[in-house]
Amino acid sequence: MSERNRKPPFRKKPDFKRDRPDRPPTGRRSGRAPVEADTAILYGLHTVEAALANPRRRIRALYATENAAKRLAADGIALKVTPQIVRPDEIARRLGPDAVHNGLLAEADPLDAPDLSELPAEGIVLVLDQITDPHNVGAILRSAAAFGVTALVTTARHSPEATGVLAKSASGALDYVPIVTVQNLARGLAALRERGFLLVGLDSEGDADLAATQLRSPLALVLGAEGKGLRQLTRETCDRTARLDLPGAIKSLNVSNAAALALYVATTRLHPRT
Repeated sequence: MSERNRKPPFRKKPDFKRDRPDRPPTGRRSGRAPVEADTAILYGLHTVEAALANPRRRIRALYATENAAKRLAADGIALKVTPQIVRPDEIARRLGPDAVHNGLLAEADPLDAPDLSELPAEGIVLVLDQITDPHNVGAILRSAAAFGVTALVTTARHSPEATGVLAKSASGALDYVPIVTVQNLARGLAALRERGFLLVGLDSEGDADLAATQLRSPLALVLGAEGKGLRQLTRETCDRTARLDLPGAIKSLNVSNAAALALYVATTRLHPRT
């Protein structure tokens, strides 16, 4: 074979198949060890950089384009594993054509989830009542990291896995904000109350505007899924409910936007500027 017709060496790198980014595949694939079912799939610059910088995160494999590898080096990111250099379309085949991967994909261990009893009784905790859209949960995590939220509490069922689309939407926040998983949300809320948390459920028919509601720390803000909102038992378990009064023609927000606004209101109420 002539030198001109010889395939470049990176063609012998992993042969990615198109997989769902939020549910890593199992089984053997040509040229690679099987990907375990509990593998967290992380992609995108901020998501992968945060995972690499997190000492609690174990990276199993890292795939990068040449430009992305240079970017990591320029940003001074310490690599936990030697990256495998691949073409951008190889990563795109793995994730799908709409995934914005920035030339980076990592396979990692899921982070250990703390127990509810291990959370410090301070600051703000976000509680999600069956919010299943990974884009929304990821965006909520991003806001939670921006406002210094202590943790995010969700249920084992009716919640998305902490991988793929959720991780990308969180833009690195998955490695900054601990996620606590409970089997029963009402019991989880009761446990938070026993530890001194004030439980405030956000509801369109809440008792008062959140900005006019008396708040204190530690505080748990409880959000429900779009459309159905808080479930009845969740609402009854909260100490009080509050709404977000808006001045414009549209009176409701996407749940991730509502979370960001609620965090802003609560943070400014708990820590007023002097």
